[in-house]
Amino acid sequence: RQSSFAPAEHVVAMLSLDNAFSLDELVAWGERVGKAITDPITYVSEPKMDGLAISLLYDDGRFVRGATRGDGRVGEDVTENVRTIADVPMRLSGDRVPARLEVRGEIYMSHAAFESLNAAQLAAGKPPVINPRNAAAGSLRQKNAAVTAARELSLFCYQLGVVDGGPALDSHHDTLAWLAELGFPVNPVTALHDDLTAVFAECNSLLDRRHALGYDIDGVVVKVDSLAQREELGFTAKAPRWAIAYKFPPEERTTLLRGIKVGIGRTGRATPYADLEPVFVGGVTVSSATLHNEAEVARKDVRPGDTVVVRRAGDVIPEVVGPILAKRPKGLRRWKFPSDCPDCGEPLVRLDDEANHRCLNGECPARQWRQIVYFVSRGAMDIEGVGEERVMLLVDNGLVVDAADLYALTVDQIAALPRLGEKSAEALVANIAGSRDRPVWRVLVALGIKHVGPSAAQALAAEFRSLDAIFAAPLERLEAVEGVGTIIASSLVSWFEVPRNRIFVDKLRAAGVRFDSGADLDVVSDHPPVFDGTTWVLTGSLPSGRTREAASAEIEARAGKVTGSVSKKTTFLLAGDNAGSKLAKAEALGVQVVDESTFEEMLRAEESVKPI
Repeated sequence: RQSSFAPAEHVVAMLSLDNAFSLDELVAWGERVGKAITDPITYVSEPKMDGLAISLLYDDGRFVRGATRGDGRVGEDVTENVRTIADVPMRLSGDRVPARLEVRGEIYMSHAAFESLNAAQLAAGKPPVINPRNAAAGSLRQKNAAVTAARELSLFCYQLGVVDGGPALDSHHDTLAWLAELGFPVNPVTALHDDLTAVFAECNSLLDRRHALGYDIDGVVVKVDSLAQREELGFTAKAPRWAIAYKFPPEERTTLLRGIKVGIGRTGRATPYADLEPVFVGGVTVSSATLHNEAEVARKDVRPGDTVVVRRAGDVIPEVVGPILAKRPKGLRRWKFPSDCPDCGEPLVRLDDEANHRCLNGECPARQWRQIVYFVSRGAMDIEGVGEERVMLLVDNGLVVDAADLYALTVDQIAALPRLGEKSAEALVANIAGSRDRPVWRVLVALGIKHVGPSAAQALAAEFRSLDAIFAAPLERLEAVEGVGTIIASSLVSWFEVPRNRIFVDKLRAAGVRFDSGADLDVVSDHPPVFDGTTWVLTGSLPSGRTREAASAEIEARAGKVTGSVSKKTTFLLAGDNAGSKLAKAEALGVQVVDESTFEEMLRAEESVKPI
């Protein structure tokens, strides 16, 4: 992955949505909402645009930044390209313009613009773009803003992020009306509903109308309309509880199953996959699809030579639904899972507690290659310019065996490789070097330890402050960390017991990769405590998903006081999304307002004054 765009940290995290794929799942979500809310609930439905999420930031009504969603916390700064999109207002209109405003929306390409683009591509002798979503994403990330300007991108806005000033809003439909008043395009297909039966009827109606809208949608977003009720519902760690995405059933096509192959992942998992005659389904051309494991192949009874039904699960992951038995040629034999790894020849083993076969050879070329790809990926060390093809190139030329070898690469070594000149080599070496200072939790994720994802890694890094302390901790200490537990702790301990893994960790240390969170977090200070004697009021939904109960506990544990209403005695107002009337009152009384990012800084500052 290569990028010429600067990172853009979101002031309020851009979280994803939970999904529902049926009426039952939609009703189950509604029941969860109903248990938390006693008053009647009104819902809003919006077409779920199949485009690219965007954050638009305004200061005093002037557009100052456009950023992609990225990982939800850090995206890419695409400001200059966004400036070329006609739907994006450069200055806000109306008499209720806030001092600072962040608006979330979806950049998309209409069917008409897509057809025009592909006509131009073909006329220029270039290959056509696969689908409007890919076209929109590629157009927004052009290095030359003039190219973006020629692509006829469009925008629909659907949510607020940061709001500093502006009117007091009570509902989502009021919010959308205000956005329209300011000059933002809002989808006219948005509708209000009194119950989920009406919501589901609208979902089915949009499914029937989806191809007549003039742009691609892959479902319907359903939201609680009342902002006060949203505040009461809050967030999970990954998504708001007050919204859900109803996903349309995937489109299905038939094609020939040419064969079944087995791929080896970074943990050694052997996954069978279908080698398909290419077929266009769900907006892309599909030539392979996962078959998960031996039992799944047997359950579906798909055989090489079958005509099979293919779909993209959730309009994303290619999936073989099953064979069309009426078209099965006579004499087709059942497929048998191979006994040996296709890459290293070692036996494939099925462990007692798993449905999957695994290659247990830690030196298997496929495992090593996949591990390096995972190490450099966006969710791990986030090293730009080192994608799958370049990792394979480095491995095939004997320059790297494991990810730690990346840090020893020189410009001359890389520049000598095919299709890589000195300029690209210099950028690659610089990007790799820059990753040495990634946070400890990212390094822990990048090690590829089974079950250790970003949430667990962040919890462990916050608790132990260093990789060495994590690996030195006994099982009981690890599993006691909130968000970790026995399975993750056991996986950590087992991983580090393998000599090859300890050698890999030592190589990363020798390469200068950051192993601790910095001694500054433990410095003794003579400054007075940050929270002691302060009075706090909490309002809105915190973007990280931290509950108000959790935030209150953190304040009270540091000798602060939490009250329910704003007064002249209030020291700080901690304000999240949709802060409402408490924010307005705090501003009127001159109470200091802090967001969650500032709150985190205050927590860290409090830690620095504790005796050690």
